[in-house]
Amino acid sequence: MAGGWPSVLFLLRHGQSAGNVARDAAEAGGLARIDIAMRDMDVPLSALGERQAAAVGRWLAEQTPDERPTVIISSPYERARETARILAEEAWPEDAGRVELEVDERLREREFGLLDRLTRAGITELFPEQAEMRRFLGKFYHRPPGGESWCDVGLRVRSLVDSLRTDLGDERVLLVTHEVVIKMTRYVLEGLDEAEVLAIDREAELANCGLTTYDRDPEGSRRRPYTLRSANVVTPLAEEGERVTRAPDEPVARG
Repeated sequence: MAGGWPSVLFLLRHGQSAGNVARDAAEAGGLARIDIAMRDMDVPLSALGERQAAAVGRWLAEQTPDERPTVIISSPYERARETARILAEEAWPEDAGRVELEVDERLREREFGLLDRLTRAGITELFPEQAEMRRFLGKFYHRPPGGESWCDVGLRVRSLVDSLRTDLGDERVLLVTHEVVIKMTRYVLEGLDEAEVLAIDREAELANCGLTTYDRDPEGSRRRPYTLRSANVVTPLAEEGERVTRAPDEPVARG
């Protein structure tokens, strides 16, 4: 019913994308730019990414009906939409329409603006003032020209969380999205501060198709409605023997 929190909230990073592969190649080659011609929002999954998404779907198919998602909401970016479509087809092979598939632009990747498609070396070479500004401000607050800071992502995450509470009470909701969006969702739901969310970021990159799960807490408050069950779980991939990849979405160094 509407007007209450979803009973379970799953956060899934998309499978490995062609962009992740191109970024790794550019970084390894010391290149300034990532060799990919299309818009970031149009970058598809790699072949491995498709298999990763299918593995998650088959894992979901093995769960009981009252454990599987009832609603799937995806970022509009192609790699996330493909992940959602593939896993739904695997989880509900005879009736993929049994689960609602939606798209919400608030789940989109963080926008990099002027720094889009640049490697760490490229940013330092072409926009040294931006590299210095980021070092001074830190990535939580640094907003590249035409792009977003982590804080900006947090604003749209807060809006999305409010919509979940208003529209999807008692549903089991799976969000298919991107690394920074998931970390900022943790920031919002767990009431973290800058240092705490950046400590999570330093601890480990989110795996492609890594799954984070929250359960609604009967004793929770309006601002803290959930208990974290698990974070960055790759069991579905391990059980299928699929390779785990952790290529970052960030176009700049971690820190």
